[in-house]
Amino acid sequence: MTETFVPPTPFAVPGRIAVNDQVATTWQPAVITAIRRETPRASTFRLAVPGWTGHLPGQHCMLRLTADDGYTAQRHYSIASAPDDTGHIELTLDHVPGGEVSGHLHSIARPGDTVEVRGPVSGFFAWTGDRPALLLGAGSGVVPLMSMLRHRRLRGLDVPLRLILSARTPEDVIYAGGYGAETTLIHTRTEGRLTAAHLKPYLADQPPGGWEAYVCGSNGFAEHASRLLADGGQPVHRIRIERFG
Repeated sequence: MTETFVPPTPFAVPGRIAVNDQVATTWQPAVITAIRRETPRASTFRLAVPGWTGHLPGQHCMLRLTADDGYTAQRHYSIASAPDDTGHIELTLDHVPGGEVSGHLHSIARPGDTVEVRGPVSGFFAWTGDRPALLLGAGSGVVPLMSMLRHRRLRGLDVPLRLILSARTPEDVIYAGGYGAETTLIHTRTEGRLTAAHLKPYLADQPPGGWEAYVCGSNGFAEHASRLLADGGQPVHRIRIERFG
């Protein structure tokens, strides 16, 4: 993913989380405590990170593997868990064909194994819980959006939040069973891709102050969804995009 790094700042407003941005430069040991299958291609890895001091919903971290001969491989992964889960983070990864890091984690890693993490990284895509959020995701692009949704639920925030999620089939929906009335699911194999009609009810009747829009998915989805938002009247400067692939 390509982003502009904006260091998070400590906040004192209720519903926001204070984050020490200095930890982003330090690698920390993380123990895999659980692995949970989400879809045929995606799994969630729960990591115990005693030195983790918190993150903002929507941020990501770097994960590093080191081989016996000293060779290292590292990748950026969005954080799925809410900041309230002290001392732990959860990462949900697709098993990418030929992927060095995702292949190892999906095929070889077991609970008890140790990896390294560094972060949190990037405040650009973070949602601090103080303004209405309209979330658009596709496939594993839901991962950082789920962190936002979980944070809102755990804190009992009443700020409006809506999630529109695209997946090929019901079997491809990550975190199936974890959504409520705030979520609209689009199964693209049977319903087709995201359209202006899906967004119209939200853009036509916005909450006070308007939406802060967050778009996460493949390059194609990010371009398509952000264009629909802009064409529907969402201010371009209030569309935040995170893309992969």
